[in-house]
Amino acid sequence: MTTYQNQVAVEATIAQAAWDRVFRAAMDAIAGCFTRREPRTTAAEMISGLLAEVDTRNCWTLAQTLGHRGLHRLQHLLSRARFDQERAREEIARLVVRELAGQDVVLVADETGDAKSSTDCVGAGRQYSGAIKGVGLCQVAVHLAVVTESVRVVIDRALYLPKDWAADEERRAAAGVPEEVVFATKPEQTVAMVKNALELGVRAHWFAGDEVYSGRGLRQEIREFGLGYAVGVSHTHTVTDGAGRRRNAREMIGKVQPHQWMRMRTGHGTKGTREYDWAWADVRADDTPDGYKDHGVSVLVARRHRYTRELSFYRCWAPGNVTLAQLVEVICRRWRIEETFQLGKTFTGLDEGQVTCWNSWMCWSLFSLIASAVLALTAAATATADPAGPARLIPSTCPELVRLLRAFALTPPVRDTAHILHWTAWRRRHQATAQACHQRRHALHDQP
Repeated sequence: MTTYQNQVAVEATIAQAAWDRVFRAAMDAIAGCFTRREPRTTAAEMISGLLAEVDTRNCWTLAQTLGHRGLHRLQHLLSRARFDQERAREEIARLVVRELAGQDVVLVADETGDAKSSTDCVGAGRQYSGAIKGVGLCQVAVHLAVVTESVRVVIDRALYLPKDWAADEERRAAAGVPEEVVFATKPEQTVAMVKNALELGVRAHWFAGDEVYSGRGLRQEIREFGLGYAVGVSHTHTVTDGAGRRRNAREMIGKVQPHQWMRMRTGHGTKGTREYDWAWADVRADDTPDGYKDHGVSVLVARRHRYTRELSFYRCWAPGNVTLAQLVEVICRRWRIEETFQLGKTFTGLDEGQVTCWNSWMCWSLFSLIASAVLALTAAATATADPAGPARLIPSTCPELVRLLRAFALTPPVRDTAHILHWTAWRRRHQATAQACHQRRHALHDQP
């Protein structure tokens, strides 16, 4: 046991050094985006505070954790402080590009939702979100991540405004939505983010997404960027075979012979290695950009569960020769953005901001994005160091890394008695005020 503890101690030392380097690099990258020193310092505190050991993450809990006597500093940073948010996001993306230089990158798009209790919250409406497992009142944001063999980092996000919300001038004015922000579909938001990522220097060769991002228009745009793609499609998705016959995806894969299915390893789970059966069929491309010659490989890929025999389908295109194993690797990388969302919601407050206005949402999501990026790059640097030791320990995971950072690198939460009593009294006083205001509002509405 002592040998194992020694190895973990070495990893903790490496993680602390990696965190200090990456966090300092991130803060230096965004330093020029602030016009004053005070909000820049508060931003650094907030980004590290998002990873602190707190039950929930919002202005109240973070202000108490950081030792502030009130909310004014954090609320000013989120709503009124002057700094270039877009430039800050781009600088973090450039930092990610530098840290991942030389690695094979796949751009992955996906959305996640946060349940809300009022449509007054910017972008909130009744819409579908997998995060809430159905249709409900929620916010939905589209995210773009760079995924390598070992690293997954979100570099951009866009809040989706439902069409009725985007057209409601009264709600837009109340939430502070800029005039230049208009309704855009999720694929349109994705195209804009992919274009920006490539302009920032992301050296990607592939794009991956689920059924939301399988439309012909988006696939055509991806090809114009010079990328291959692997996107999920439904079993009713129509394709054209080599003879010109149109079939849906299930019928097309039904023509595959039993011996043409290949079993491949797609990763490791808590219960061991994941393996699925895979097959593909040639199809005609229907998304060739105007003026382009139709070179490349267009195929329909199917994944079959070993036991349930459930099928999933993916439409793929590559600019050159490609193997089934390469396409399977791209498809599997798309799944890793779900792990990124889970880590963001668990450790960096991705869905806990409790902000209602446009500017506050943009700031909160930016700081959560930066905290997640620093954590991911720290994990990558720690894994690259790979200290020699016994083989009976699994590689350090992000949750374990966060525990080590909380113990050795992050500033611990302020927990002295006077500070806790101050914040207990502060919360109860403001909650009493809020309760009285709600009661007066309900009384006014109930009057004839």
